[in-house]
Amino acid sequence: METELPWNIILASTAVLAFIYWYFTSTFSYWEMRGVPFVKPLPAFGNIVDYILWWNTYQESCVKIYKKLEGHAFGGFYDAHKPVLLLRDPEIIKQVMVKDFANFRDRNQSIPEKLFPLGSHLFSLTGSRWRKLRVMLTPTFTSGKMKMMLPTIVECTRELISCLEKSADSNDFLEMRNVIANFTTDVIGSCAFGLQINSMKESDSEFRRMGNKIFKPNHRTSIVRSISLFFRPIFWILKPAAMSQEVNDFFIDLFKDSMSYREKNKVVRNDFLQLLIQLKNKGKVDEDRLSSKDDIHLTITEKVSAADAEKDEPLEMTDTLLAAQCFVFFLAGFETSSTTISCCLHELAVNPDIQERLRKEVDKVLIKHGGKITYEALQDLKYMDAVVDETLRKYPPVGNLNRVCTKAYKIPDTHVNIDKDTKLIIPVYAIHHDPKYYPDPEKFDPSRFTENNIKSRPHFSYLPFGEGPRVCIGLRFGRMQVKVGLAALLTKYKFSVCEKTSIPLGFDPMSSTITFWPNKIFLKISHRDN
Repeated sequence: METELPWNIILASTAVLAFIYWYFTSTFSYWEMRGVPFVKPLPAFGNIVDYILWWNTYQESCVKIYKKLEGHAFGGFYDAHKPVLLLRDPEIIKQVMVKDFANFRDRNQSIPEKLFPLGSHLFSLTGSRWRKLRVMLTPTFTSGKMKMMLPTIVECTRELISCLEKSADSNDFLEMRNVIANFTTDVIGSCAFGLQINSMKESDSEFRRMGNKIFKPNHRTSIVRSISLFFRPIFWILKPAAMSQEVNDFFIDLFKDSMSYREKNKVVRNDFLQLLIQLKNKGKVDEDRLSSKDDIHLTITEKVSAADAEKDEPLEMTDTLLAAQCFVFFLAGFETSSTTISCCLHELAVNPDIQERLRKEVDKVLIKHGGKITYEALQDLKYMDAVVDETLRKYPPVGNLNRVCTKAYKIPDTHVNIDKDTKLIIPVYAIHHDPKYYPDPEKFDPSRFTENNIKSRPHFSYLPFGEGPRVCIGLRFGRMQVKVGLAALLTKYKFSVCEKTSIPLGFDPMSSTITFWPNKIFLKISHRDN
């Protein structure tokens, strides 16, 4: 009897190990059986071991996979043990994002709203609920509404400029991501919630603290993220800080209090919150005519999303649903814009000739418009457009675009069928750094975005805001915020590299699978006349 016990343990352990091995490798024949080129996976880790172990970002892992699939229009890989299809060819990307959008409507599997009520926002909603909300929110982001919000953004730049004065006097070294995050927090706090946050002076404000809780990488969140790749329910059991009850309650209460105050005191402001109040009370937002070239990204959504609209389920405009839209407005406007401005300033410091040319354009345009940053002045900043476009190419805030196959689909002119619920990835960061489209991709070169150079590339080789009906609804607001911030800074200050500046700029391996964050950006600030 004494000799049987060890054998029982050995047999049981062997069975457990065999099951674990089977669980983590049972899907590894998926792409081979379908005749799809694929990258050979490692047991358990699939093709993203370097991401799971925090060696690099998920986007950088996708670059490696993208390169290994060179010569193929698409290919398979494994997210731990989950099969994922990576698209490389711009024409197939166009097919998925626009022409056959009905088969790929969703970005991800839906978020359980009982576990995270703020997850019912436009970025994460699926199916007919997404389509109905998208159509209802479209009028809130027209060029007319952007003009209405511009003075609020300009007002926030005055505080930014004022707070940097002493640092410029002393030629200080500043961590620009933190500085710009304070600015974008103030902008979003004012435009989305009607609040004067004053993050430049009160960096420990509750609003700023919540922003850090959501975006600042930490080991607990990274551990939850890594484990959930193997067993998805863990994600909802442990929940990262961004989905905590504290964050949820803060934003919902903030929205309700702001809305209640305005309705009781008959306060009306030109901001996003006011448009949501209008949507709740009237069931719609007063529309502008979508005729401007600035609104093309909205008209394509209307046309494609209108199909099958009669099948939409009812969508009740509850306080929680509306608060979720303010929440995602905060997420998108705070992080992506601060990353873009910070990375742009980094490149302007590394390339002082580009910085000087851009400053001269800003000076010239502002003189033309009476020294004021107006909507029309922003349209005249053509070289700034190219500089921002090149920043978004080199540092796209959303490094990958996700899609889920919602109806079985055959890739045109191939024998490959995509099963329902298959996850697809469009590797934006990898495409933006492909020398086939962008020679010498690590070089910062705004001339890539002259009219002729843009026409020379496939349209779907540049995707900083996505494309098709699920293109970023707030892209016009984001670009406006970036251009206003840059124009205000360059009229007053000069930015230079210092001994603490990282060249090239690296990324934090604890970044999320969607957005990814540069490491700290240290620059020297001085008055422009110095």
